[in-house]
Amino acid sequence: MMATVKKDERLTSSQGFMCVGFAGVFSKTVTSPLEVVKILSQVGTFHCKRGFVQSFLLVYQKEGLRAFWKGNLVSCLRLFPYSAIHLATYKKIIHLHMDELGHISQWCAIVAGGTAGISAALVTYPLEVVETRLIAQNSHESKYRGLLHTLSSIYRNEGILALYRGFSLTVIGAVPFSIGCYAVYINLEKLWQERHFRFSSLQNFINGCLAAGVAQTLSFPFETVKRKMQAQSARLPHYGGVDVHFSGMIDCFRQVIKTKGVLALWSGFTANLVKIVPYFGLLFTCCEACKLLCLYRNGYIVSPLSYKLTPGVDQSLGPLELQELKRYQKNRKLQSHNSSMGNRW
Repeated sequence: MMATVKKDERLTSSQGFMCVGFAGVFSKTVTSPLEVVKILSQVGTFHCKRGFVQSFLLVYQKEGLRAFWKGNLVSCLRLFPYSAIHLATYKKIIHLHMDELGHISQWCAIVAGGTAGISAALVTYPLEVVETRLIAQNSHESKYRGLLHTLSSIYRNEGILALYRGFSLTVIGAVPFSIGCYAVYINLEKLWQERHFRFSSLQNFINGCLAAGVAQTLSFPFETVKRKMQAQSARLPHYGGVDVHFSGMIDCFRQVIKTKGVLALWSGFTANLVKIVPYFGLLFTCCEACKLLCLYRNGYIVSPLSYKLTPGVDQSLGPLELQELKRYQKNRKLQSHNSSMGNRW
């Protein structure tokens, strides 16, 4: 099965990045309450001892409504460098393996995505640690006050390695995640009974949700242990709220299974599963809306509310080429008008 790497050449690089970035910030902000409950469940704080619904009530009762957006600013700030590094690395790897027609095998595309994700995570991982610490703490008795204070406190009190605690699990977890994505994508044509290049936008959205659901199910235990490692600190009250105390990755797996059972490795999975559809739905919708605005501004479509093409506009031209053509046509009309005025006199 082959995948075609497609890019809408009618958008500039900055416009494409802006569309993805804004859509990511919007979808993360709207689904932040689910992310907060998921991380609290993974860490094992008292909020999540009574189930999914009760977790929301306890967070609201103990910390108020604003607690559902703890760490969201850091998460959104992390999105931009993460996306930039991920995209640049992915494109580099893809171009090395695509053929002259721009095709690449689905497996190579997924491996490229996993490798790019690990590269981006390596650079931005300290921000993920900060996000976990901010979410795990009680906002009414906060030890950390924002991004810079959290980074400096962890570095000063625990050392620079604490900012990368659990990173190996990001690398290990990428394997089952990639396998999950691959398992879904190799069966999509059988599922829809048609070739992949005929998939509609709705089908691609369903495909994305399905792939994310399966991939995250397989990789979730690694993320759970990673979150526990990020949150645990001997310098924090109650070790940061982590429900088991451990000396490393293997010991954390062992302690969780021994004291809580194997299913505890999927703590918070309900919140994560519920989050998938609205997150990807908002991401897809917002990205498409931003794209429409950019295409309208560039002159390719007649309205920012639909994809109806502007009559007489060559859609194969790049944005700068189209601007240059319009400027040339405008100058010609102006010159023609001036010459006709001169002939009258």
